[in-house]
Amino acid sequence: MQSFPSFISCQPARDKHQHEQPEINDTTAKKPLSPNTSAMAMIGDAHVHIDYSSPSVRGRVIWGGLVAYDKIWVSGAHNATSIETNKDLLINNSVLPAGRYAFFTIPGKESWTVIFNKNWDQHGTDEYNEKEDVFRVTVKPEMLPAIQEELLYEVKKESDKNGIISLSWEKIKIAVSFAVKE
Repeated sequence: MQSFPSFISCQPARDKHQHEQPEINDTTAKKPLSPNTSAMAMIGDAHVHIDYSSPSVRGRVIWGGLVAYDKIWVSGAHNATSIETNKDLLINNSVLPAGRYAFFTIPGKESWTVIFNKNWDQHGTDEYNEKEDVFRVTVKPEMLPAIQEELLYEVKKESDKNGIISLSWEKIKIAVSFAVKE
């Protein structure tokens, strides 16, 4: 009788079939060019929250270029920037009732118009209707000492009853002061 060598192979059991591919975490996915972000603060017992898309300068001319002077702007990218507050705010002697609003601007070389509009859920300015404005205020733009690459909103507490909403992008900053209404 002739003897043949025998080979035995032991392989661990597989949870997946051979034809199934392992999950691959794609780290090469592109980040959005204008990511959604937010700014918020508590001013006394008022919660002020801003949602916006934050585009970048990326070497472009922003004011008078990408964003036209003297034309309504969504004050971000894509959907309207929105501001929400759980308390009434007093802005330049006008009351912004508790709620959620679109935050539009009309940039100008010497002054900007800031618009609080009832229709916060809109894309761009296509659906904008001036009749839905709660009110408008005029502010003076400031020059920034350095380029602000990404559009940035901030809500800053000045005191227990006062705060500032600011928008900074490229070389410009605007600020809107407010008080929590008693």
